[in-house]
Amino acid sequence: MTVDTSRLDPGDSEAMRRKKIGVRGLNGVQVGIVFILMLVIGWDLVAGQSWPKLVAVGLGSLVYLVWALLGMAPVMEQIATLRAWVEAEKPEGDPADLPAPREFAEGWFLGEPDLIIEMKEAYLLPAEGPDIYRNFVVPTGLTKEKFLRAVEFLPRSPEVVHHALLFVEESDKARKADARDAEPGFGEMPIDAAGGRQIGAWVPGAMPRPLPEGLAHRIAAGSDIVVQAHFHLSGKPESEQSTIGLYFTDEPPEKEFTAIQIPPLFGAFSGVDLQPGEDHVEIHDSFELPVPVHAFGAHAHAHYRGKSLRMVAKLPNGESLNLLNIPDWDMNWQEDYRFAEQVFLPAGTRLEVDVAWDNSAKSSDNAVVPPVRVRWGFESLDEMGSIDSFVVPAGDGRENTAQMKTLRSTYREHLVWCAGEHVLRPDKLAIFGELRQRAIERFDRNGDGFLGLEERVAASASLKTTKVKD
Repeated sequence: MTVDTSRLDPGDSEAMRRKKIGVRGLNGVQVGIVFILMLVIGWDLVAGQSWPKLVAVGLGSLVYLVWALLGMAPVMEQIATLRAWVEAEKPEGDPADLPAPREFAEGWFLGEPDLIIEMKEAYLLPAEGPDIYRNFVVPTGLTKEKFLRAVEFLPRSPEVVHHALLFVEESDKARKADARDAEPGFGEMPIDAAGGRQIGAWVPGAMPRPLPEGLAHRIAAGSDIVVQAHFHLSGKPESEQSTIGLYFTDEPPEKEFTAIQIPPLFGAFSGVDLQPGEDHVEIHDSFELPVPVHAFGAHAHAHYRGKSLRMVAKLPNGESLNLLNIPDWDMNWQEDYRFAEQVFLPAGTRLEVDVAWDNSAKSSDNAVVPPVRVRWGFESLDEMGSIDSFVVPAGDGRENTAQMKTLRSTYREHLVWCAGEHVLRPDKLAIFGELRQRAIERFDRNGDGFLGLEERVAASASLKTTKVKD
C-alpha cells in the first residue's frame, strides 16, 4: 500500500504519524480478514483497497473457503475466475447473456376493465400555491346493478396527485354541487352529499388489487363515481383528467366487509405535534373488536416525516400477531397489503397501532430543513398517520349483517371517545377529561390503562348519567 508522507514531521510521535497518514491499528478480526485475502487473492490485489471493501471481500472469501472445506462448491475455480476478471480491469460480459429486462405493464395493471369512465373535462392546476382539494363527479352510465370486484385509477399527471379517494354516490347531490361551480368539479363536499361509500383509493406506489373471493361492492344503476383528489403543485402548470377502470363480477357479495382505521381520521384526534429537531415522536391507539372477524389486508398512510407504522393484534388468549410492520416509511410507496391467507381474529382482540415521525434535519425525507413545528393537517407538509385493517365479520347471512352493525356502532363510539377533547369547548374540556379519567379509574377492571368493550359500555352508561351544564 502507498501512503502520503509529505505531512510527516521528524519530531512526530508514532500515534501522530499514524493519525496524519490515516493509519490505525488493526484488531484481531481485521488482521484475520487481511490474512485470508492474502492467501486467497494475493497481496497485490489487497494493497490499495479501502477497509470497507477489504471487509466485504474478506468475509465473502471466508465463506467461500468454508464451503470449499465442506465440499459444497467449486470455490477455488470461482475465486480464480473472479481474480482473472479483476486483473483484466473488470470488463463487461457478453450482453447476450443478460437476462431479459423486466417488463412493466403499460396502461391497465389489472388488464382491460369491464367499464372505462373518465372525467368530463380536464382540471387546470397552477404552478405554485397551497395544496388543492377538489371533487369530481364521473357518471357510470349503468342501467342495472353491478357487483364491483376491483377498481383502477389512472391519473394523467401523477406527479401532482398526492392521493385520490373514490366513492360511489347514488343520489344527485354531488352532481348539483358540481353544477353550482363554474370550474370542473367542486370544492368542499356539502354535508348532505358526503354519504357516498368508498370503493377505492390511489396513492403513489400502491397497486390495484381485486377483493377476495366472495366480496364485492354493490353499485346501483345510475350511480356516479366521485373522485376526491388532493393535489400538491409541482412548480409548473399541470392539468388532470383522470380515468377510472371498473371490474365487475357476476356473483353478488356473500358477506359485508369494512375498514377499521386506527387511529380514526388519520390521527386527527391524537394530538400530533412535532417539534423542530425531534427525531422520534410516537402516538398510540387501540380498538377492541366486539365481534369475531377475518382480516384480509391492511393499508398505512402518513406524510413526508413518517418514520414507522405498526399494527399488532393482541388476542384474548395472550397471543400477539403482527398484522403490518413498516419500520422505514416512504410516502412514495403506500402499498395496499393483502394477507396471503385471511387471519381470524376472535371477539375481544385488541388492534394496537403505533405511528412514529422524524422531524429532524437528519431525515432525508423531511421536506422542510431547517425543521419547523408540524401538527396534524390535510396539507402535504402537515402530518397525519394511521393504519386501516380490512375485515369481514365471521358470521354468515343475517349473523354477518348483525355483526357488521355492532362493529360499526362500536367503532363510532371509539371515534367519539377519541374526539371528545377536540370537539368540546375549553370550558367543557376539563370536565370531560376529568369524567373520562374517573371512568377509566372506575371501570378499568384489568388495570391495563384502557377501557375494553365491556368496560367502555359501562363507562359510557356512567357518562350519560352525568350532566355537563352550559
